[in-house]
Amino acid sequence: MGADPMRRIVLVRHAKAEPNGMNDHERPLSEAGRLEAPETGRWLAGAGVAPGLALVSTARRARQTWESIVPELPAAPPTVFEDRVYEADAADLLALVGETSEAVSVLLVLGHNPGVHEAADALAGEADGDLLDRMDGSEFPNGSMAVLEFGGPWKGVEPGVARLVAFWAPGA
Repeated sequence: MGADPMRRIVLVRHAKAEPNGMNDHERPLSEAGRLEAPETGRWLAGAGVAPGLALVSTARRARQTWESIVPELPAAPPTVFEDRVYEADAADLLALVGETSEAVSVLLVLGHNPGVHEAADALAGEADGDLLDRMDGSEFPNGSMAVLEFGGPWKGVEPGVARLVAFWAPGA
């Protein structure tokens, strides 16, 4: 019997949005967000992180972030705009990750704080170097992402199972 396959979870927070004052679900990206979102895609492409599936919040700012990331990637992965990512907490996000097809080796989830940051914290049982301190100290700014690795099936995702192997934020 072979070793469990290595899997990656990429947790991305949407780029900077217009301030509150309108329907939260329909808030668009700000000018700064429109500039920073492609940087996120360039980082993914440069790091060789190729999602096999993307789960993206249905919120306008998340969809716009994804629309700016995809052109920077070598190939556009299948994408599911998922209502359950909007307003999801860490437990909700981990449940969604656990539903992923075993054919997918790299899953990208693009959502919102505090859920995205809480999920990254929950999953990271270990981290390379000072990545955990850097991620926590950053408060997971808009457009940032955490890349976590673990071995085993998606349904086995639970707190502490993964290793934080990368953390990136625009302008960092």
